[in-house]
Amino acid sequence: MRIKPLLIAAALVATAALSGCMSDTLIPANYSSVHDAGYTVPAIPIDKVPREFRRQNVEFDTAEKPGTIIVDTQAKYLYFVLPEGRAIRYGIGVGREGFEWNGTAHIALKREWPVWTPPREMIKRQPQLVKFAGGQPPGPTNALGARAMYLFNKGGDSGYRLHGTPEWWSIGKAMSSGCIRLLNQDIIDLYDRTEVGAKVIVK
Repeated sequence: MRIKPLLIAAALVATAALSGCMSDTLIPANYSSVHDAGYTVPAIPIDKVPREFRRQNVEFDTAEKPGTIIVDTQAKYLYFVLPEGRAIRYGIGVGREGFEWNGTAHIALKREWPVWTPPREMIKRQPQLVKFAGGQPPGPTNALGARAMYLFNKGGDSGYRLHGTPEWWSIGKAMSSGCIRLLNQDIIDLYDRTEVGAKVIVK
């Protein structure tokens, strides 16, 4: 009879799951074109994005409570902490050398399709941005993408954001002006999971 071997195999699978041996897995994420609040988020050629920077459910050992966001700027990962030693991991783009930031903050504001206003210092470095001195209107080409979450610390607005980007090829690289950027489809997913007040640790 084959019933006994099948039962043994099933028991081994269950034991592995209970013992936390579940491997890292890509989440069935939709990176196709998305219609959202009257705007269209273009599809991402996801085969051109390295596998490690695509959204996935991973083992993650931390003492931080679920709902916390931990950013590893060196590895170019952002983790949204889940219960039971797991996290949703997203690939990110980070600041160029000289624009990095680290510390602890919290999500004070969340905005869908935000307006982006470049700081004066950035306009001085990149005069072509003067046309956005009054704010870049929301839309698929906006520098903050489909969503933005604003990081505040004890001193108030840190000036840093977790945001989307239309520049999918920048994920996994250090090329922004300091903020943490995600694929637009990923920032929409993270935005929906994250509560205002959530703790954010940037390493």
